[in-house]
Amino acid sequence: MSNKPIDGNSIKQLIEGNEDVFTSLYESYSEKVYRLAFRFLKDKALSEEVVQETFINVWLSREKLDPEGNMWLYLYVVAKRLALNSLRQACKSNDFVENLLNFMEEQNSTEEEVLARDLENFTGKIIEKLPRQQQLVFKLSRVEGLSYKEIAEQLNISPNTVKNHMVEALKTLRSQLRYSDIIYCIVLAYLI
Repeated sequence: MSNKPIDGNSIKQLIEGNEDVFTSLYESYSEKVYRLAFRFLKDKALSEEVVQETFINVWLSREKLDPEGNMWLYLYVVAKRLALNSLRQACKSNDFVENLLNFMEEQNSTEEEVLARDLENFTGKIIEKLPRQQQLVFKLSRVEGLSYKEIAEQLNISPNTVKNHMVEALKTLRSQLRYSDIIYCIVLAYLI
């Protein structure tokens, strides 16, 4: 029964619990599901897990399948959701980030430059939204390399006020970048 097209009749048999149809479905689509997952995750083991979870989901939810539906579309939606969930979890893992960075090093340096520029632009936009005094203090400290004391003298404010502005600016940057981490990882994985 392997490699037989999954038509409406096959889906009906699958809904009824026909294991041969399920095996045929797996043989027909598992490699495609793997490629989809790997496109997002860039990790063999995680991608294989997505394949397994996708087909477990199909088997456990088979009674909800539409006999007239597109089986690949259903698998695609389930696998993509699982891959993105896995990516969100993986983005929190130092090992995953390390592997992703190593993978990036192997890629074309032009892509790396584009991504670095995009991250720099994103950070620049966050800085532009800071209150004027925080922007100025941040730029003098991080771009010009001035000490808090030098900034205080230049702006005619106390070093403690400079420190407070930096603390607030960095807090805003961290929260915005943390929020964008998942999005950035997804975009990064998609572009690689």
